[in-house]
This record gives sequence, C-alpha cells and structure tokens, in this order.
Amino acid sequence: MKNDRKNIFLVDDSITSLAMGESILSKFYNVFTLNSGKLLFEVLEKTMPDLILLDIEMPEMNGYEVIKKLKEDKKTQPIPVIFLTGIRHKENEYKGLALGAIDYVTKPFSPALLKQRIDLHLLLVSQKHHLLEYSDNFENLVQERLKDIVQLKQVILASLAELIEYRDEVTGSHIERTKRFLSILFEGMKKHGIYRSEMFVLDEELALQSCQLHDIGKISIKDSILFKPGELTEEEYDEIKKHTTIGGNIIASIMKKTSDSKFLEYAKIFAETHHEWWNGKGYPNGLEGEKIPLLGRLMAIVDTYDALRSERPYKEAFSHEKSKAIILKLKGTQFDPVLVDLFEKTHEEFEKTSTVFS
Repeated sequence: MKNDRKNIFLVDDSITSLAMGESILSKFYNVFTLNSGKLLFEVLEKTMPDLILLDIEMPEMNGYEVIKKLKEDKKTQPIPVIFLTGIRHKENEYKGLALGAIDYVTKPFSPALLKQRIDLHLLLVSQKHHLLEYSDNFENLVQERLKDIVQLKQVILASLAELIEYRDEVTGSHIERTKRFLSILFEGMKKHGIYRSEMFVLDEELALQSCQLHDIGKISIKDSILFKPGELTEEEYDEIKKHTTIGGNIIASIMKKTSDSKFLEYAKIFAETHHEWWNGKGYPNGLEGEKIPLLGRLMAIVDTYDALRSERPYKEAFSHEKSKAIILKLKGTQFDPVLVDLFEKTHEEFEKTSTVFS
C-alpha cells in the first residue's frame, strides 16, 4: 500500500519540545527531529520535507536566520515553514511572516491546534500544486487548440487560394510565386532600411499569408471573360477591373463575422489596391503616390512581374530581362520608384524564384 504520510521536520534546540512534538505528531506524519539549524541544512542535502516546524530562539543560528537561508535557495524556497515560539509579540510575528513563514504556533503545544495548523497548510500546499498542475495542463490544452486553429486557418486559406487559381487557371502557381516575390522585397526593405517605420509595425508573417487572397475577387468574374483566348474588349476589361472592389467587399463581409482583423485588414488592402498606380491612373480608386498603402504598392510590382513572366492566351511568357526592363521603365508612373530601385537590387532572386516554378 502506498505510504501517503507527509514528512515533517521539527527543528528546536529544546529536547523537551522535540520529544513532545514527536509524541504528538508521529501518529500522523513521518517526523524528523533536529536540534539546530546547522543540522537541518545537512539533512536537507539528502531529504526534502513537506513542512518545517521551526523554533525561533535557538543558539548559533536562530529561526529568522534559518528561514532567510531557506528562502534564498530555489530548492528549499517552496517548503512551508511554521514558526514555533514561546514569546508572542506582533513585531516578531510580522518579522517572521515577512521572511516567508506561513504561520505561528506558540509553545507549549496544543496537540489539536498544532495538528490542525499543519493539516491546513499541507492542504493549501496540495491544492496549490494541483492548481499549478491544472494550470499547466490547461495551458498545454490551450496551446494545442491554438495550433489546431492556426492549422485550420492555413488549410482554409490554402483552399481559398486553390479556388482562386482554379478560377484563373492560366496563371499556374501565381499565388505562391507572388508570395515568394513579396518575401524577397520584405527582406530587401529590412536590409536597406526602406520604409523603416512602416516595416516596424508590419506583421510580415500575416502579410505573407493574407497576400494569397489578393485575387479573391476573380471568383465572381464570368468564365467567358476570365478564360477568353485573346485580348479583352474595353467593356470586358472594365469587368475584370471589378475584381479589386469585389475582393475588398468579400473580405469586408468576412471581417464583420470574425475578430481576426489584422490578417483580414492586410488581405483587404492587397485585394483593393494592387492595381493602383503611383501616378494615380490605376484602379479602382485612382489613388496616387504614398496614398496607396505600402502593401498595395509592393503587390503591384510582384503581381505585374509574375504576369509578364507567365504565358497568357494573348501573349507568350516574357524573359526575365524583358520583364525587368518593363518594370524599370514604369518606375514613377505605375510603380513606386523607391520599390522599383529595390526590385532592381533583388531582381536576380526574382529570376531564381521564377525559374523554380517553370
């Protein structure tokens, strides 16, 4: 049968007190009697008690000195200490409690009171341990749930991205490529200190996840326009343009039903502004210069580069050099000149990434 008896250390320089205490408590606990603080610390090297009964008035090392040393050591700090004293003064009690004692018991002992005090504090310690264990288990459970939620969000996001690409199948792995291109620009901005204040507050991981929804509005564009094998008429092009506004509206609708606002705020910016032009001649809102959010200006470059490098029903896939030349030519008109300069610094990484998917 498992021995559940608690170990009690009784520390007192009085042989009478040690004998009396052992007589009272040994029926209920494993009692170790120690006649000095020095001996206590020698025994603590080998055995740890569940509770210490500590006399205050002892030679060489008094109770206050003992408890101070106990509380300075991480190993012995958690052990509950009850002071034993024949002198009851509020100042002494306050000093002991301030040093970490949990209670006082006056001598001579009242057997019933002593056991009651010990049982009470052992129960409190036990409950504290159970609470900490429950807290740890609960935290682990919460972390597991959070992992499940994050994984579920990623699966849903990946599914949405696949749906978007299915609706615009001629672009191949456009979403994954633009995500990687965007990551290249993020790294370059940090390296060269570009738009430092904006980057400081940007959650890059969320931005890279949410950029996958930049073309979500295309799911509402008619197949006859989206898959047309040739150049679009002006009316058809106007319909295509609507995918930015539609995408923003779709995400705004989702935002009303969830608290995950930062991720969706980023997604809405990507969807609505990646076709705005630096000179104000883009769509849907004709924003100009830095009035276009940084994420939109970044996506404008990576989206266009990937479109140039991809085959379309109305055009062949352009080489990296030709695509690069077009991006550079549109500096200050369609694209943010600062970001075009960054693209020029990182264009070799764009080419390597594009080649991986070819």
